[in-house]
Amino acid sequence: MPHPMPQTVAELTDAVLSGAHGPAPRNLAVTSAFWLYHTTRLAGGEVTYHNHYLVLRVGHAFGACSFEAGELAPDFCENASGHTLETLLRNESAPVRVAALDAYLSHVRPHRDAADAEPVTLPAGTPEIRARARDASIAGLLDIEPGAKVALIGVVNPLVAAIRDRGGVCLPCDLNLRTTQWGDRVGDDMTEVLGEADAVVATGMTLSNGTFDLILEHCREQGVPLVVYAQTGSAVARAFLSGGVTALNAEPFPFSQFSADPTLMYRYRADKPVRTGGDGS
Repeated sequence: MPHPMPQTVAELTDAVLSGAHGPAPRNLAVTSAFWLYHTTRLAGGEVTYHNHYLVLRVGHAFGACSFEAGELAPDFCENASGHTLETLLRNESAPVRVAALDAYLSHVRPHRDAADAEPVTLPAGTPEIRARARDASIAGLLDIEPGAKVALIGVVNPLVAAIRDRGGVCLPCDLNLRTTQWGDRVGDDMTEVLGEADAVVATGMTLSNGTFDLILEHCREQGVPLVVYAQTGSAVARAFLSGGVTALNAEPFPFSQFSADPTLMYRYRADKPVRTGGDGS
C-alpha cells in the first residue's frame, strides 16, 4: 500500500508510530543492541576517520545510526535489548530514534527484498579497493554535465575523487574535516555550498545531526538533485525517494569496512532522475 510522502523525519516517525507503515512498533522488540567505535586511515592518506555507531537488531533486520563523539555512551546498550521500538522511537536522543526508525523500516521492507533496489557487490580486497568501489557506485548515481557543482556534505576523500572523475566540481562540506587529501578547503557552512550547488551528495549522518530535513527542503524547493549515501538510516532515506531524494546508495549493516569479502549495497533511483547542467542553473 502506498504511503503519503513524508516531508520531514519527524513526520515519517509519527506515521510509523501510528502504524501506517506496518505492524505497531510497540509489538516489535530489539533483540540486540551494540555501540561501535571504529577508526580508519586509508593507505597513503593523512586523515583518520573516527566513526561511532549505534546498531539495533529487530528480527531479521538491523538499524544503524552514526553519531558524534560523546553523543551517546556505550552503556546505553546495557538495557536497550528488550525495549520496544515504540519506546526507542520516542527516546530523547536523535541517534537512538534514527537507529530505531531504520530498524523498523528495514524490518518491514528489507533492502534485499525491495523490487526497486539494484544490488551492487563490493569486491573482495583492501579497504582502499573497497572504498573506491563504494564511492564510484555513489558517484554513478549522479547524472551531471562537466563542470556541474556538486555539494558534498560529509566528506570522504575517495568520493571527492569520484565526483571529479565524472567531471563535477566538488564543493566539500564537513563539520570535522578542514581540508581534503589534496589540500582543498572544506567548509563547515552547509548553506554556503547548497546555495552554489547544481547537485547535492549527502551522507546519511545528516539524519542524526538534524540537517537532513533542511537539505531535503532546499533540494525539493530548488529542484536540485539529491543523492544520499547511507550507512546511517539507509531505510529512512529510502522513504524520501521521489520526495526530495533523487537517488540513494544504501549500505545496511554489516558495513563494508568490517569485511574484506564481497558485500552488498543497494542503489535506488527516483522515477525521473533530474539531469543538471554545469552552468549553475
